[in-house]
Amino acid sequence: MEQWVKNFFDKYISEMYFPSVGLIDVIEILIIAVIVYEIMLWIKNTKAWMLMKGIAILAVFIFIAALFRMHTILFLAKASINVLAVGAVVVFQPELRRALEKLGEKDLFGNFKVFDRSRENERFTADTLDGIVNACFSMGSVKTGALIVVEQAIRLTEYEMTGIELDCKVSEQVLVNIFEHNTPLHDGAVIIRGDRITSATCYLPLSDNMQISKDLGTRHRAALGMSEVSDALVIVVSEETGNVSLAIGGRLYRGITPEYLTTKLGQIQCRASEQKKYTWRKGWRKHEE
Repeated sequence: MEQWVKNFFDKYISEMYFPSVGLIDVIEILIIAVIVYEIMLWIKNTKAWMLMKGIAILAVFIFIAALFRMHTILFLAKASINVLAVGAVVVFQPELRRALEKLGEKDLFGNFKVFDRSRENERFTADTLDGIVNACFSMGSVKTGALIVVEQAIRLTEYEMTGIELDCKVSEQVLVNIFEHNTPLHDGAVIIRGDRITSATCYLPLSDNMQISKDLGTRHRAALGMSEVSDALVIVVSEETGNVSLAIGGRLYRGITPEYLTTKLGQIQCRASEQKKYTWRKGWRKHEE
């Protein structure tokens, strides 16, 4: 037995390489682990998940081909790897753009006034919050369709340009009047930045998610599509049922209550206020509200 253990040690263990692990190595491993986790989480929450499953199945076939030495398949796989890499960039372009935008949302320097002077005006007041909620459920009670986009960190300038420029304070009466039937501004979306309505009749990108219920119309698909390409909170009032729905982060919440909408708006209102912590005045100084 001892001889067998000695032979096993000499044959396998003695030739193994055990690298020395220092503090930098541990930090590096943690950073890579976090990056891999974030990438997996990002892929899981986007339509890229189905594409990744297809790529995984293709990888299994290539592994089987390598295992049984199917030289023709391996040659084709090796020859097409560059084309597949370029194709992956093209196919995943929307997801890659969204990932970079999410990285930019971390905003390492935006908390300081010297880097972003306009951030002071981005937080909306309680009056604006109440006006949005009251308008949505007031329109829902009479089945008036509406599509309202509440901007957060990502600027929606390219979508504002598709509509008619406005600059008015948010209120229940203004929103109800905009979406009233047969008025010039009722068709399309309204974009809200802070306490101001910046644009109306805006065109939003439609989601191509095949899992969306077939009984949802263009407004709901546009709301979901907008939430997939930005961090905006999008509110939909159904013209058929009068139900109020909410889209954020690529997810659609249907038939919500006034309390739920108030809570969601309050969450992004507080998040906006937490971004203002410091200002540049003779050194770093805490922001006093």
